Amino acid sequence: MGEVIPHWLSKQAFLSPDQPAMEQVDGTMITFQQLKEESQTFAKKLAAVGINKGEHIAILSNNNVQMIIAIHALSYLGAVAVLLNTRLTSEELNYQISDADVKAIIYHEQLSEQTKALLADIKKSFKDVEAEHEKNIQLVSELNLDDPFTIIYTSGTTGFPKGVIHTYGNHWWSAIGSALNLGISDRDKWLAVLPYFHVGGLSIFVKSVIYGMPVYVVEKFNEQIVLDAIVNRGVTIASVVTVMVQRLLDSLGENSFPEHFRCMLLGGGPAPVPLLEKANSKNVPVFQSFGMTETSSQIVTLSPRDALHKVGSAGKALFPAQVKIQQSEPNQIGEILVKGPMVTKGYYNHTKANENSFHDGWLLTGDLGYVDDEGFLYVVDRRKDLIISGGENIYPSEIESVLSGFEGVKEIGVTGKKDDYWGQVPVAFIVPHHKQVKKEDILTYAKDKLAKYKLPKEIYFVDSLPRNASNKLVRANLLDLMDG
Repeated sequence: MGEVIPHWLSKQAFLSPDQPAMEQVDGTMITFQQLKEESQTFAKKLAAVGINKGEHIAILSNNNVQMIIAIHALSYLGAVAVLLNTRLTSEELNYQISDADVKAIIYHEQLSEQTKALLADIKKSFKDVEAEHEKNIQLVSELNLDDPFTIIYTSGTTGFPKGVIHTYGNHWWSAIGSALNLGISDRDKWLAVLPYFHVGGLSIFVKSVIYGMPVYVVEKFNEQIVLDAIVNRGVTIASVVTVMVQRLLDSLGENSFPEHFRCMLLGGGPAPVPLLEKANSKNVPVFQSFGMTETSSQIVTLSPRDALHKVGSAGKALFPAQVKIQQSEPNQIGEILVKGPMVTKGYYNHTKANENSFHDGWLLTGDLGYVDDEGFLYVVDRRKDLIISGGENIYPSEIESVLSGFEGVKEIGVTGKKDDYWGQVPVAFIVPHHKQVKKEDILTYAKDKLAKYKLPKEIYFVDSLPRNASNKLVRANLLDLMDG
């Protein structure tokens, strides 16, 4: 039995009922008291459609306030929220829905068409639920920190999607670790523009109820809206990925950020050092971090005092966490291992993956990096084959698996190519069965099976692929074929 705390939203509504919990671009405010009441009402309406404690309920939604209300509502029922990536195809989503034993899908009405192809016993839009009568039930008043709160899918090191189980304790300690590093100011307002179905986006709203801090809700990234939020709306912290920083710096021009802005928290993979240096030259406080779905967001982050003299480093492990490299000597590259109360205890329904990924309490991240003489982590490569495009993880093996199903494809290898805008984009190298195979036909075949961002941006037809003595594909040598 884990530690038990009062339900965090109820507690914050009791402590700070009139404090804003969420602020929208149009100026609409929702206080913690309003958020609690709306979430509890939504919970009772979810109960009326047959959702009970312990059940896995998928949420399919773009960034909006109603999605956050729905997640809090599930916590009041003791149900587990399975957060679905809206950018995936129905085939990809149905795999996750089946794998996670999802009973019901709650979705935003804008995604009604997308939901038609999804398979679940119950499918209700937010508006459908709102139209229900409340069921008179006892709502959860205490949270057991060992209980599961969310399941979010990651490709992991094998390329096969796995559901990462996050307990309330994982989210709690992630929020506490961040606060002990960045500090908390009564002027803080955190901008949320990352997808809320990713752990980096969701974690902002957990921090909100634990800190009593308002969140500035942005549904879709737009540099002018974000700059306005920072300059004119009092935003002090923003979670971003590299592409966003590039666009913000370009839009900023000769202007500078206001003094109240404390931190641009950068995740989603290592950032180019020239970009970090450019941010420093403009006095934009970019703090690089390292984290993954399995660590409930950031687990290693630069601190304010180290941000300027450790450019390129992800920082040190947050207070309740540990990080080590499999090599024992400083500055030697090896696999990054992490440990701490914000790290998941495992994947849902994947015993073998759990056995392979966790050793003596340490999570093997599959990422490569080194720690310098002062204990600062530098991430060298975000897993051996992983492509990170605009903050989204793309695994070559998944693309290869889909495209190899096209009858004209004999062999295929996929890798990431550097891109000034997205960081990386996937490119495919194909040994065709015959000369009649067309690139357009391959992409048309893949469009229904892969999310748009996973589609190869370039396809090259080649005579053979680079392989080692064991006949295994050597992805690191694929880009050399472009020069041939």
